[in-house]
Amino acid sequence: MEVRFKTFSSYLKSIFGERVYRVTVDAGFTCPNRDGTKGIEGCIYCYAGSEYDKDKRKLSVEEQIALGIERIGRRYKAKKFLVYFQAFTNTYAPVEKLKSVYDKIKKFPEVVGLIVGTRPDVVSEEVLELINGYTDDYLVWIEYGLESPHFKSLEWMKRGHGFSDFLNAYLVTRKYKKINICSHIILGIPGESKKEMLETADILAALRMDGVKIHPLHVIKNTPLAEIYEKESFSILSEDEYVDFVVDFIERLYPETVVQRITGEVPSDLLIAPHYCDRREKSRLIQKIRNRFIERNTYQGKAFRF
Repeated sequence: MEVRFKTFSSYLKSIFGERVYRVTVDAGFTCPNRDGTKGIEGCIYCYAGSEYDKDKRKLSVEEQIALGIERIGRRYKAKKFLVYFQAFTNTYAPVEKLKSVYDKIKKFPEVVGLIVGTRPDVVSEEVLELINGYTDDYLVWIEYGLESPHFKSLEWMKRGHGFSDFLNAYLVTRKYKKINICSHIILGIPGESKKEMLETADILAALRMDGVKIHPLHVIKNTPLAEIYEKESFSILSEDEYVDFVVDFIERLYPETVVQRITGEVPSDLLIAPHYCDRREKSRLIQKIRNRFIERNTYQGKAFRF
């Protein structure tokens, strides 16, 4: 079926000539918003982890990579992999420690790329120099959790940083031409108007962001957000509202931005709301968004203004 936006899978296939799969790794890092530096509970939507996650942390990084390659390779007959340091803040450690962790990918010839997930207020020139050192041999992405450029939203989410921190991280990272930058965005934050959400798209478009991950605000059990939702029961985007917002958002993006994700997914036993973030609904929702592009006869970049 025709897809009218630039997906991560098609982007990777254009580079490597075949499907490439992500192996997610928990390297045991924490976060300044959890260790007391900026906070102790994390962002209001942050889920501390399941028993599975705790079991995963018992494995070394090397063991996690090997297990991921074996499982995904067996299921999909995959031959090439990206290692994604995903859990918490993966630049939040001394450079020597980070290097010892990132270097584990060198033991696996099947690994063709490195992805580092982090916060925009926990990156330095020294860390970026380290990450840039992998770009000669690997496809490298750094993912910054912006979530929203609007300060009222960042404050509500207890993010512990402002848009200025993101902009600084973006500009410093841009000096390293081979490091690709991805931004995480949440749609449907209470108090944000449609105009403000689309302004977020315009900001990313003006910056010509390399990649974006779009998520709806969703409520997970055992999080501060779950407590707030129980008391206030704030409005969450309906499925059709979210589908249209995603299309509106992608219309405004720079045409070459890689749309890496268009929804969130949560195990059904952890999800409170909305229903369409249930992991079992993921494929159906993605197809619905793709269909909506065709129904509206639109495409990524149609409303790009810069």
